[in-house]
Amino acid sequence: MSEARTDTEAVELANTAFYDAVERGDFEQVADLWLDDRHGDVSCVHPGWPVLSGRGEVLRSYALIMANTEYIQFFLTDVHVSLAADTAVVTCTENILSGGPAEDGAELGPLVGQLVVATNVFRRTPDGWKVWSHHGSPVLAESDDEEDDEDTV
Repeated sequence: MSEARTDTEAVELANTAFYDAVERGDFEQVADLWLDDRHGDVSCVHPGWPVLSGRGEVLRSYALIMANTEYIQFFLTDVHVSLAADTAVVTCTENILSGGPAEDGAELGPLVGQLVVATNVFRRTPDGWKVWSHHGSPVLAESDDEEDDEDTV
């Protein structure tokens, strides 16, 4: 097996581990998967949020998201890994199903679907591939009104 293939598989595993940890609400694992300060400054853009810079600010955002999300599941599609030396870029589509706190005695609040395109940049470290940057951008669905407008042009 070639080294490039091994690196690609290792990055894919790190990417999957990142989403799995968020799904489980495992803050310690999420923190472990992000690059530490010895290897560079991290950044993160959650859909609709400003740029977050620095490990502390980024990890606080995940703690906040996990504390306020009762349920979240990611179905990743269109996953593509590009490698260049000790840097890897993963692009993917996050098909997200999430739910907030329950209302009226229900076990879980209403589930909401969301489509986000994401770029995850990883950096090779002695401890394996770590997230250097995450950028998620919502995919805006066309409404029926927009389609009707196009038909009349």
